[in-house]
Amino acid sequence: MPAETVSVTGWGRTAPSTARLIRPRTYEEAVTAVRDAGARGSIPRGLGRAYGDAAQNAGGAVLDMTGLDQIHAIDVSGGSVLCDAGVSLHHLMEVLLPLGWFVPVTPGTRYVTVGGAIGADIHGKNHHVSGSFSRHVVSLELLTADGTVRTVRPGTALFDATAGGMGLTGVILTATVRLHPVRTTLMSVDTERATDLDDLMARLTATDHRYRYSVAWIDLLARGAATGRAVLTRGDHAPLAALPARARSTPLSFRPARLPAPPAYVPQGLLTRRTVGLFNELWYRRAPRARTGELQRLSAFFHPLDGVPHWNRVYGRGGFVQYQFVVGHGREETLRRIVGRIARHRCPSFLAVLKRFGDADPGWLSFPVPGWTLALDIPADLPGLGAFLDELDAEVAAAQGRVYLAKDSRLRPDLLAAMYPRLDDFRTLRAELDPRGVFVSDLARRLTL
Repeated sequence: MPAETVSVTGWGRTAPSTARLIRPRTYEEAVTAVRDAGARGSIPRGLGRAYGDAAQNAGGAVLDMTGLDQIHAIDVSGGSVLCDAGVSLHHLMEVLLPLGWFVPVTPGTRYVTVGGAIGADIHGKNHHVSGSFSRHVVSLELLTADGTVRTVRPGTALFDATAGGMGLTGVILTATVRLHPVRTTLMSVDTERATDLDDLMARLTATDHRYRYSVAWIDLLARGAATGRAVLTRGDHAPLAALPARARSTPLSFRPARLPAPPAYVPQGLLTRRTVGLFNELWYRRAPRARTGELQRLSAFFHPLDGVPHWNRVYGRGGFVQYQFVVGHGREETLRRIVGRIARHRCPSFLAVLKRFGDADPGWLSFPVPGWTLALDIPADLPGLGAFLDELDAEVAAAQGRVYLAKDSRLRPDLLAAMYPRLDDFRTLRAELDPRGVFVSDLARRLTL
């Protein structure tokens, strides 16, 4: 099985490290790769959409699992799929949507593998209704450090350590996932503007239960009375009767549009406070004050950035940091304080979203807890960014909130235990399961996972 030495980085492009890249194409090759990992160990990797260093392993091996990408069985009547961990959500949609089924949870990109979706326990716009991805996993096959393949099911300690465990319990080979039925590939969408953060939270609290999917774009450069102003977008899968007559003959057609990719190197200084402030003003003003029932393509509603390949290049050579945290219900004052601090710091983020989370999922390192989550992208070369985010981390930890490990690239390890109360359980199980440290990543070393 060939291996090549390459520079590996996350989607944020901030902290590359060099590793041996191995691409197994059979389960047997995956077993061999794990057994031959070497002193620096190995970490499974999917499509590289973790923003930080979760799928990197400096000096060791990185297992590119996208070569294992077969869909083995689809239960069309019951609504489930058995597939390899290297299958992307994009491919699942291509195959499943014509059959009337949709993935149960999707993040802001469909270019995520099933294994990555479980390892990061991804969430989407429907967490307040459907929870995170692992809640819909019936079973999975896990290749552990001793070279054996175990069938793992919900309700067990190994499942709870693997869901959100960032690939550190083993290599997911296959998974059986429950699906969501749909009649069309269009979304019925309601859009409204919120004048400030309190207005936004009030609207979400009062009416979110009416919608399967809900998200708010938030202007983090607005200050004063407009602090936290937002565009709230919510919706559900459109019924067949809502489609115009010309679309009813092909209601399950799925053909996402693609735009040209940005150049490999975008000039520095493109995303400044001035340019992002102008974008935010235009985006807020052009949004309708209130619009209901608009039909949107599924790809436009869920994955607008997927239409631009390599959109992460727009941040230039320095890359960007995606910072996402959650604080619980009753901690709204912490959210207000952090949003105000970000606005005063003038962080030039045009990709900033606020969502409400529902019930927590059982994964020991799973990110969502009931409450409010804010995610924002910030150019990594913004002066003083590291110290500023350290201060926000401390506020989040003091409020018993947490930072999302799948997007993290710079959290200090001393705050991790306050954010993830089951951390010791995870470390204990991992030590028992993998005493030689076969599975390791740059993230794991940095945070002593």
